[in-house]
Amino acid sequence: MNVSRKKGPLYLQIKNILKDRILHGVYPIKTNIPSEPQLENEFNVSKITIRNAIKELVQEGYLEKKSGKGTKVIRNTSASKLSKGKRFTEVLVEEGHKIQRQLLQAEVVCNEEGTEPYRLFGEHCLRVERLYHLDDVPYIHYTHYVTTQIEGTERSDLNTQSLYEVIEEQDISLEKFRDQFAVAIAPSYVEDRLHVKRKTPLLKRLRYSYDEMGNLIEYSEGYYNTEMQHYVVNYDV
Repeated sequence: MNVSRKKGPLYLQIKNILKDRILHGVYPIKTNIPSEPQLENEFNVSKITIRNAIKELVQEGYLEKKSGKGTKVIRNTSASKLSKGKRFTEVLVEEGHKIQRQLLQAEVVCNEEGTEPYRLFGEHCLRVERLYHLDDVPYIHYTHYVTTQIEGTERSDLNTQSLYEVIEEQDISLEKFRDQFAVAIAPSYVEDRLHVKRKTPLLKRLRYSYDEMGNLIEYSEGYYNTEMQHYVVNYDV
């Protein structure tokens, strides 16, 4: 996997990639991540760069490093602004599932007049289409519409990071989220992506994400195949 000095310190980029893998169950809790030589070879960087990335994750409490025993994952959840509870994907990872994120499309589009993206962002916005796999089976389809403030984002960034991390790297802080849920029939292309039969009722989630000034930054439409897995949120008391 390629990392570039143009995007900032290499060790921080690698740290974020490794952290994303931990949060999505690619590196399960209580298992070792790949060895330092393996990571050096994957990212084509020096030993010190890998060690600095691992050091950061150890300090944040995700990894535990023991001499002669490798580096073990000891935590797979992160602090989230989305709610006082854990993110849905984190709940699934804690239960032993693997979540894989696939970027399908990312481009600036012309919004069709009368649609919700047109009403929210006007004629143009960045459209990001993603598919999440649960244990290698298509499970969630997301379409994100984002202010063109981040339209210069490279596709490779969206491949390796969550959309919200990319937004924060643009010095935009998301402070408020509003979710709406319904049962709906997905567009046919979404049904095809999720491998569900035509006219199958799916859980639909709409999300509106705002910055600290109350400006709408992101609007998304998500469809969940809840026949595979119920939508679950665990709240810590």
